[in-house]
Amino acid sequence: MCDGIFDDAFVADLSRLFRWRRDVRRFSREPLEPHLLPELIAAAELSPSVGNSQPWRWVEVRTKAAREAVRDSFVRCNAEALDGYTGERAQLYSSLKLAGLDDAPVHLAVFCEPDVDQGHGLGRHTVPETLEYSVVTAITTLWLSARARGVGIGWVSILEPNEVAAALAVPPTWKLVGYLCIGYPERENDVPELERVGWQSRTDSEKRHLIR
Repeated sequence: MCDGIFDDAFVADLSRLFRWRRDVRRFSREPLEPHLLPELIAAAELSPSVGNSQPWRWVEVRTKAAREAVRDSFVRCNAEALDGYTGERAQLYSSLKLAGLDDAPVHLAVFCEPDVDQGHGLGRHTVPETLEYSVVTAITTLWLSARARGVGIGWVSILEPNEVAAALAVPPTWKLVGYLCIGYPERENDVPELERVGWQSRTDSEKRHLIR
């Protein structure tokens, strides 16, 4: 690689990284090396953002009280979600481990600052959601950077955003975009867990690729 030109071997490794970027639900309790989380956040902040606004806000959740509040929110939401399924689908749902909240050594809440001054509003007047999209892009970069280091990430979406924000005492304008469990996977697999257990298989990408 020279001056931003990448060779075929790098492209092949990058494709392999994409395939191995899985949502991890089962973690080892082994702690991460102290340098890893700062490295991952630094990599994530290389991500693009609308108007170079960099609206992401990272909150590492360490205290027992905050983690318990997040877990309580998950338990409530998970029970409500289970009520939405019946029969075999309900049985399958109840068998899934939908969060690594108990085992993952690192919890990272990722917020969007919607009133950020940086960027001077460029590019977001007509589609203000681009601020949140920018945060999602940063999360994706963090995820790939973690996978390249042998670290797994699980995105916990079965939560009450307002309850999480209150538990973490963040500014009231911040909006929760993602709650991430981070740690070493209990086992490695390049097939998504939901596909392995029969919840949902992948569909043909041609069905989503339209030409007008």
